[in-house]
Amino acid sequence: MSQITASEHRAAAAAAVPPGQYLTFMLGGEAYAIGILSIKEIIEHGQVTHVPMMPEFIRGVINLRGAVVPVIDLGVRFGAGATVVARRTCIVILEVQNEADSRDNTQDIGILVDAVNEVKEIASADIEPAPAFGAAIRTDFISGMGKIDDKFVIILDPVKVLSVDEMAVLAQTTGELATEPQPA
Repeated sequence: MSQITASEHRAAAAAAVPPGQYLTFMLGGEAYAIGILSIKEIIEHGQVTHVPMMPEFIRGVINLRGAVVPVIDLGVRFGAGATVVARRTCIVILEVQNEADSRDNTQDIGILVDAVNEVKEIASADIEPAPAFGAAIRTDFISGMGKIDDKFVIILDPVKVLSVDEMAVLAQTTGELATEPQPA
């Protein structure tokens, strides 16, 4: 039976998160990153149409060149409260793969962020595994921790954070709770 050293564990975890270019952005004072291959575009925060009976983290929908795109408030999704819309608030449009579907079935989803910073190159050697504890968000949402200029950014896994299946279940549960008679 062979023992795995900490450095071998880090190398294996880093291999799971590919090196490459990541869009960095701010949310609630924390720096996050998402691989640019998932990103379709970045737009100014504009008119978001509220949709009744949706979970709190679904801010509403936008019309993006004739397509209806849901907008997710990552602050609420991460349990930190609603994102306050300010001058630099943006909506990042992501193309997300349906994780339960093996076919090429993607959906465009917008995420509300405080501000977009820049696209940064992060090498494999600068990516650490996700922490087992201590993160302010669910650890399955985190692909790794990227080191940029001696600071860490949380590299998000968009398939997990924006799981269409999980959000559908949450929306259904929220809808059922809203329609159940409340005890007097």
